[in-house]
Amino acid sequence: MHTFRCFLLMALGGLWVGPNFAQEINAAKEAYQTDADIGYRTGANQDDYMRSRCRLDVYYPTHLKGFPTVVWFHGGALKNGNRFVPLELKGKGIAVVAVNYRLSPKAKAPAYIEDAAAAVAWTFQNIAKYGGSPKKVFVSGHSAGGYLTAMVGLDKKYLAVHGVNANDIAGLIPLSGQAVTHYTIRGERNIPETQATIDDLAPIFHVRKDAPPMLLVTGDRNTELLGRYEENAYLWRMMKLVDHKTTELFELQGYNHGEMAAPGHPLMLRFIKKISQ
Repeated sequence: MHTFRCFLLMALGGLWVGPNFAQEINAAKEAYQTDADIGYRTGANQDDYMRSRCRLDVYYPTHLKGFPTVVWFHGGALKNGNRFVPLELKGKGIAVVAVNYRLSPKAKAPAYIEDAAAAVAWTFQNIAKYGGSPKKVFVSGHSAGGYLTAMVGLDKKYLAVHGVNANDIAGLIPLSGQAVTHYTIRGERNIPETQATIDDLAPIFHVRKDAPPMLLVTGDRNTELLGRYEENAYLWRMMKLVDHKTTELFELQGYNHGEMAAPGHPLMLRFIKKISQ
C-alpha cells in the first residue's frame, strides 16, 4: 500500500521552439483518430433507451500496432454523465474506448453492469480491427465508472455471458470506485447511504486470487467521499489475503474525489506500461 504525493511543476519560460515544432504537433494530432457513436449491444430485446445509451467511441493511434486499450467508464453516481476520452490519456500510444451505459433510475441494477460488460466484450472482439491487441485490454473508470470496472473484472459472470473470460483483462484500474455495494443501488433498494452493504453487487464480495492485476487509486481520505479510501483499502487487504499478487493501492493526498482523476492517470499509464511489457 502506498501514499502518493503529487507535485507538478511546469516551467515553460525560455523554451526554444524550432521551425518544425508546429508541424510535429499537427502530425501527432493526425496520428490519432476517433470512430464515434458505435452501438455495442445488439439483439431484438433492445428498447429505445438502450439503443440511445449503449454506445461508445474509439480513440486510437493510426501509426501503431499491437497497442494497449483502456475501456473507460465515466462517473456520475450511476445516475448522470456521458462518455469522454480523458485529456491525460490522449496521445499516449494507447487506444481509449469511451463508453456510455444506462443510468438509474431509468435502469436498475444490474443493468448498467451488464452494459459495462457488453462494452468490454465488444472491445475484445473488435479492437484488433483498429490495430490494438486483444491481449492488452485494460478497464478503468472514475467513481461510478470505477465501480463498474471492479464489478466487471471481479464477478466473472457478466463477461461470461458474452463468451469472454474476465481473467483475460490485462488490468483493472478503478479510480475512486466503491468496493461495497454502490450507494445508488442501495438507494434503489431503500437502504440508507450510511448502511454499508456487501452483497453480490459489491466488488469486494468477489475477491479472488486469479483476478487480473489491479491498481486501486483514491483521493485523500480526509476529503474523499464517505468511506471511499477505507473501502478501497479493505479491498486491497482482502485481495492480499486471498494471495492476489498484483493489487496496488495509492492514496493521492491533497486531492478530493473530483480532483483525483487527473493525477491518477499518470499512475494508470505507468501501470499499463509495466503490465504490457
